[in-house]
Amino acid sequence: MIILSHRGYWKKVEEKNTKIAFERSFDLGFGTETDLRDHNGHIVISHDMPTGGKMTLEQLLMIMDGRNLPLALNIKADGLCLEIKKLLEKYNHTNYFCFDMSIPDLVCQIKNNLKVFTGLSDILQKPVMLNECEGVWLDCFNSDWYDHKEIDNLISQGKKVCIVSADLHKRDVTNQWAAICKSQYIKSSNLMICTDYPERAKEYFNEN
Repeated sequence: MIILSHRGYWKKVEEKNTKIAFERSFDLGFGTETDLRDHNGHIVISHDMPTGGKMTLEQLLMIMDGRNLPLALNIKADGLCLEIKKLLEKYNHTNYFCFDMSIPDLVCQIKNNLKVFTGLSDILQKPVMLNECEGVWLDCFNSDWYDHKEIDNLISQGKKVCIVSADLHKRDVTNQWAAICKSQYIKSSNLMICTDYPERAKEYFNEN
C-alpha cells in the first residue's frame, strides 16, 4: 500500500497545502494529495478560491526535486489540463493522477492522455467512465459503506484504488483500516490511502 498525506503532512491546521507540509511529507517518503486552481494565469495550490500569495504547482514540483513521489491532484477548476500536463512533463513527473474534476473536464483530461481517477462513494455509486480511467478515488463521506471485496474487485479489473481515510471526514479509522487490511492487495502498489496521519498509517499497515 502507498500512503499519501492529505494537503501535505501538516502538524498545524495553518500548514495545510504549504511548503513546510510538503517538504515534511516528501522528506519522509510520502506522496501527497493537493488542490489545484488557476489564479492570474498560474496553476496554484489552493483548496478554496485563491486570493493571492498561494504556492504554484511548479513550486510544488520544485520541492519534489525529482523524487517522483505520488501526487494526487484534486482539480478544483476546469480548463487546467494542458498546463498541468506541460508542467508535469517539464519536471519529468510521471507518478501522479488527477481526480474530482467536472465530467467535461474529465473527458478533456482523458483525451489529452493525463492519468485520471474517477470517483466512487456512498454518494456517487456508479463511477463515471471507469473503463477509460486509470483508477478510482474511493470515498466515504457519511459512512464506511464498503469492505475489502469492493477494493479487490476494482483492482482485479486492472484499476488502481486510492482510499479516502475516514479521518478526512472526522471519523474514527478503526473499522475502516481493519477492513482494508483484509484486502488481498494490501501489499500492492495499486492500493493507496490518503490520510492526515501518514506516519500512523504507515505503522498500522506495516504491522497488520
